[in-house]
Amino acid sequence: MSNPITKIVNAKTGEEVERPMNSNEFGLWNKANLEAKALELEAIARSEARTAAEAKLLALGLTTEDLKALIG
Repeated sequence: MSNPITKIVNAKTGEEVERPMNSNEFGLWNKANLEAKALELEAIARSEARTAAEAKLLALGLTTEDLKALIG
């Protein structure tokens, strides 16, 4: 598989060059994408855990207002 294309723009001249990423650029790009995906998965897990906890508290008889007072 070839590396993704990167675009380099010269701010002074406006010249644009598109070329495949070198191995260092590709490594940094790949690392950033993996970190972003990990953060997204963590946010989803936190949201699901919160929803499950709220459902359990509601099942115990707490009202929506009670939950808002407890967890905001």
